[in-house]
Amino acid sequence: MSEERTIIRTADICDDYEFEIRVCELQFNDYAGREDFHGEVVTFSAYESNKGILDVIREGGKGRVLIVDGRGSSRRALCGGNIAAEAQEQGWEGLIFHGAIRDSHEFTELDFGVKSTHVTAMRPFRGEDKGHTNVVLNIGGITIKPGEYCYADRDCVIILDKPVHR
Repeated sequence: MSEERTIIRTADICDDYEFEIRVCELQFNDYAGREDFHGEVVTFSAYESNKGILDVIREGGKGRVLIVDGRGSSRRALCGGNIAAEAQEQGWEGLIFHGAIRDSHEFTELDFGVKSTHVTAMRPFRGEDKGHTNVVLNIGGITIKPGEYCYADRDCVIILDKPVHR
């Protein structure tokens, strides 16, 4: 028997916390089974290389959302179906990419959220750059810090200092 989920709409939070939220101005597309998810923010920054992302994912993600700033690059993917499946197994609530994913057809059966600004067929660059975890991100006109709280649905991605849902 599956656990009952409560769907939390970003529009409702925006109505109730208008002066406390930060709305990411980027337009994301949904690729996995859930369009809505929320959790504590974990940040990661990399450019066209996903070398360190799997290390972060393997730390476990129960109650957490990984936000990856790939500087909006559409040339090389930061995540494919295998990494996304591992994230689901590790309990992540969702993954959000300011950049590209690939093998998007492999995401459709996953029961968690994946949002991305781009898709491509090109694999990540295989360099030595492991990226940076738990850094402050500046994407979509807002600042996102590790430990803050993210709510995401088909309307948008919003960030607050702490969870506000009941």
